[in-house]
Amino acid sequence: MSPTPPARRLRLGMPKRVFSQVLLMQVAIAAGVAVLATGLFLAPLSKQLDDEAMNRALAIAQTTAEQPQIAKDLQHTAPTADGPVQKEAERIRRATHAEYIVVMNRHGVRWSHTNVRQIGKVVSTSPKEALAGKQVREIDNGTLGRSARGKVPLRDAHGKIIGAVSVGIKYDSVRSELISAVPGLLAYAGGALAVGALAAWLVSRRVQRQTRDLAFSDISALLAEREAMLHGIREAVVALDRTGRIRLLNDEAHRLLGIDDAVVGMSPDEALGEGRTADILAGRVTGTDLLTVRGQRVLVANRMPTDDGGAVATLRDRTELEQLGRELDSTRGLIDALRAQDHEHANRMHTLLGLLELEMYDDAVEFVGEVVGDHRATAEQVTEKIHDPLLAALLVGKATVAAERGVALWVSDRTRLPDRLIDPRGLVTVVGNLVDNALDAVAATPHARVEVELRTEGRTAVLRVRDTGPGIPEEQRELVFTEGWSTKEPPAHGKRGIGLSMVRRLAERQGGSATVREANGGGAEFTVILPEALAEPAPEPVLSAATDTPVKEESR
Repeated sequence: MSPTPPARRLRLGMPKRVFSQVLLMQVAIAAGVAVLATGLFLAPLSKQLDDEAMNRALAIAQTTAEQPQIAKDLQHTAPTADGPVQKEAERIRRATHAEYIVVMNRHGVRWSHTNVRQIGKVVSTSPKEALAGKQVREIDNGTLGRSARGKVPLRDAHGKIIGAVSVGIKYDSVRSELISAVPGLLAYAGGALAVGALAAWLVSRRVQRQTRDLAFSDISALLAEREAMLHGIREAVVALDRTGRIRLLNDEAHRLLGIDDAVVGMSPDEALGEGRTADILAGRVTGTDLLTVRGQRVLVANRMPTDDGGAVATLRDRTELEQLGRELDSTRGLIDALRAQDHEHANRMHTLLGLLELEMYDDAVEFVGEVVGDHRATAEQVTEKIHDPLLAALLVGKATVAAERGVALWVSDRTRLPDRLIDPRGLVTVVGNLVDNALDAVAATPHARVEVELRTEGRTAVLRVRDTGPGIPEEQRELVFTEGWSTKEPPAHGKRGIGLSMVRRLAERQGGSATVREANGGGAEFTVILPEALAEPAPEPVLSAATDTPVKEESR
């Protein structure tokens, strides 16, 4: 036989669902508040009823003591069950519904009492305070049980204290009033509890809808998964609330946008400054895979609205891909140029072979000299004016590509650039983008020409690139620097509209500017000004007058 399965134990505990826990806690809170309020109300009510009973007893005692006939009868009659003091005290007791009225002399001997057998005997509690002229309010035990008492002195016609009057209110009547108030109080508390429970149920239902009836453990797991996902993915994530303010950033957003958690609660304009990136995050620019430039990074952004009125924006770093795409374009251009050169080289070789076969040796030597001299002249023209090797190599290569595309690339006679650039790679990016755009603009136009002028004014570098193309209409001269804006067909690797915006960003990052206007004779002229682009020149060594050798300056 199979063993008997163990009996399951009934386990009591908190429910798992958020709805159930919130409802249970709110009902418990409402019940606790109702009980506390009832207790806080009953405590002062009991004291208030005691005070009212003692005040009532004191008032009856004062009224009795003010009867002049009672004081006169106390002095001239004996304490008997049918005496005038007993009769008057009983009359007042029945009229006021007091438990007892005791009239006594200065020795505490009773002249009146509800129990006539106590008349003529000494009272059970000391009347010394009342006989001393004080009024007494108290709750105490006497011969008739526990009662609320009031004691006052009894004076004769001359104001002399001749005794005291003690009046008692049965304490059971006070307690009964308190008990009689409890059901009504509990009814009010129950009604308040019912209203609180209904409100708790409504609030819990709202919480249930908002949390989609999840358990707290599920919510904790979702939060943990969200944190791991946000900080683990290689895309920047920026969440905005319904007012358009940033409420969440992940680590990649910190890196790509160059901001930290201090911007949480700010608008995109406040956190990033005005620009296309802020416009995309704020939703002023819509679309998918929107290109934007942040610093030196090319980003692809997408924005998705959320159900609560906010939005989540994701940004991918496209800088390396964009650079690879540009390198691919350059490589294709070089391949086309090499093909053209190969064709031209074959023609030249055929010409040289014909001259040699015709034994025209002098003409062959002259022909080879002209071909070699053209290339050498182009390189020497560039290196004489531009001493930075990276820029010189760039322009020599661009001149070769331009020649194969039928474009004349000239370096202006005003060009002078010493080898003191602080950021030569940044200037290479600027010059390369402007020359590429100029070559594209003049392609397939007659007498195509591109001129590059690069000179310095102190430590400021001034770059001008002119072309003989169709130019840029005046209304579009600012749009050309906008990320993603272009009049050309996109390349195979992606989108256009990045180069000129990056040129302006690089210039503005160094405190300079990038502008475009119409060139003399037509076409476009781009001007880029880069302040503080050059390092200070090295101090010239001091030569000895006798030996013409450098002299080291002694430190002082």
